[in-house]
Amino acid sequence: MIKVLLVDDDPLLCAGLRLMLGAYADLEVVGEAHDGDEAAAAVRTTRPDVVLLDVRMPRQDGIETTRQLRRLPGPPRIIMLTTWDTDELVVEAINAGADGFLLKADDPDRIAQAIRDVYAGRGVLTPAKVPAVFDSVARAQAERSTAAGQLAALSPREREVVIELARGGNNAEIGGRLFLSEATVKTHLQSAQRKLGVTGRVELAVLVAKAGLV
Repeated sequence: MIKVLLVDDDPLLCAGLRLMLGAYADLEVVGEAHDGDEAAAAVRTTRPDVVLLDVRMPRQDGIETTRQLRRLPGPPRIIMLTTWDTDELVVEAINAGADGFLLKADDPDRIAQAIRDVYAGRGVLTPAKVPAVFDSVARAQAERSTAAGQLAALSPREREVVIELARGGNNAEIGGRLFLSEATVKTHLQSAQRKLGVTGRVELAVLVAKAGLV
């Protein structure tokens, strides 16, 4: 039996999902939460295998709720189930840690099978959104490759300094981690900015992040 928790601010929708999923012998709805703020407590109480989670909810939306649930010990699988189907939202949900993304208009058999699939460790995606995810992956890979190529112009020491900058901290803190003086850190950062054609610390940090170094 796969235990399912419903998280949606519409009680009528939850009632409909409960009725629908009750038709499948291997699925059991073990609880409901009607706000993202309630989701973590409901997970701790009901210990579901899979959470069906709405995206648009008051106070805490489904994206932030997904991040919160992912931080729990032994987190459940998460399927975003929504009427909002923009490509950006799909990618954001997956980046937050969702195991699947379906539309509320998808047929009951598709939703039931998606629950089984994520329970078994497979990701699921409503078919219309597959191209958007592939496009996002391709763009991210291209950005990473471009940023890594730019950072190759730096000396090894400059590279270490800009990576520490991206991890946070002022010049003194960076110097302390790398055993350098503040003046030396400042010199390396200025040199890195000139080589990379950027105008500030934030742009340096963004470039390091795009290269996947932090």
